[in-house]
Amino acid sequence: MNKYKIYVYAICKNESRHIERWYESMKEADGIYVLDTGSTDDSVEKLKALGVNVERKNYEHFKFDEARNDSLDLVPNDADICICTDLDEVLSENWRIELEKIWNENIDRIRYNLYFTFDESGKPLSSYYISKIHKRNKYTWTHPIHEILTYVGTTKENIETSETITISHLPDRTKDRSFYLNLLEESVKDNPLDDRNMHYLGREYMYNCEWDKSIETLIKHLNLKSSIWNEERGASMRFISRGYIALEKYEEGKMWLEKAIKETPHMREPYIELGILYYHLKNYKEAINVLEKALNIKEKSPTYINEEFAWNETPYDIISLCYYETGEFEKSLNNLKIALEINKNDDRLKNNYFLIKEKMKSVK
Repeated sequence: MNKYKIYVYAICKNESRHIERWYESMKEADGIYVLDTGSTDDSVEKLKALGVNVERKNYEHFKFDEARNDSLDLVPNDADICICTDLDEVLSENWRIELEKIWNENIDRIRYNLYFTFDESGKPLSSYYISKIHKRNKYTWTHPIHEILTYVGTTKENIETSETITISHLPDRTKDRSFYLNLLEESVKDNPLDDRNMHYLGREYMYNCEWDKSIETLIKHLNLKSSIWNEERGASMRFISRGYIALEKYEEGKMWLEKAIKETPHMREPYIELGILYYHLKNYKEAINVLEKALNIKEKSPTYINEEFAWNETPYDIISLCYYETGEFEKSLNNLKIALEINKNDDRLKNNYFLIKEKMKSVK
């Protein structure tokens, strides 16, 4: 017999292709509630056919926090535990058993890993902690985009971490998300002191290759009094650097990466980006120096700030190229072997392996 009443809730718009996979993952819940926000495909019909409780609501001006709160309102008040997911996500097997093992009446929220990139075999490459498993009446959603589950209880919040419950994000990469930029611009206009969305807006400009806007916005983020989280500040500095490098202002790019290293010396990412810059500038010895420092960092940040390139074959690949250019062929080969262990199917890495082996034979 189940110990707790557990309900899943979500918002949906044109997610037909994901629905069966999502439902199979969520069906251990006592109830599943979905707010459809304007699907034009057969999402609603598919959900209803599977027994999901579905309501529809069209928004004149869509905001994610409002839609999340409306979907949470669908969940019965007798819920012990609520799980917010998206329809392109999949919970790990036996999640209910694991959740009931860890949960007790004193817990307000569970923190667990979100996997968001995978290799060709489906093995997770990148992850960070999220916490969208929570009590029914102690939370509300805030921020119109990149929304946050915000605690509104009257006692100190109690968060527990589960290493056995995970969720995999498997999105449709072709889906249009261009409206994110407009929502972020409106959010920052409405609240220019919101450091979180100022950072996200600068990042979105970077994704759109609007380099000047990105640089300007991210500098605003760094100058806000509320901008105190060092990892997010370090990310803003790295993104500013990317803008300057794209504009071929390499000294400015280098300066901002050095700032990022000072801000987050515990993270690989800024060292690796500086190493890549040095490599492209043919400053191979400096590249080797910072890349070796990066590889001495063994712990990945558990936050969304960590990036895949810092933990895949990239640093070993770049340092191998640098050692090759400095004539240190054995070190070049050793690092390339590690890169190939991580990414066995990369033809360029395979070709480099044979080139280095041939070079080593020719210099003997």
